[in-house]
Amino acid sequence: MLEFKIIQELKPNEELLEIIKNYNYTIKNGKIKHLMVTNLQFIEPTEYLITHPITLTILEYKVNEISNKAFYIKEYQQKYNLKEVKQILININFKI
Repeated sequence: MLEFKIIQELKPNEELLEIIKNYNYTIKNGKIKHLMVTNLQFIEPTEYLITHPITLTILEYKVNEISNKAFYIKEYQQKYNLKEVKQILININFKI
């Protein structure tokens, strides 16, 4: 049986929480897991599920040095950086 050890809990992004505070949302904290007896690590992203006024699922991955786009929006199927996500959420707020 596969055994995992949680190495690190990923906390929600404070700047993003400030923007979505006016929306209905839930958060699932991310984790970095180590598969025991191997050297493999798995990253579960932090998930922000906005349910009202629009349904969006934003995944936040731990950023490495190569990629500066830590956010992925499932509905748009694209990666974004924090500045772009902020702009999308602000524009959605004005449309409604």
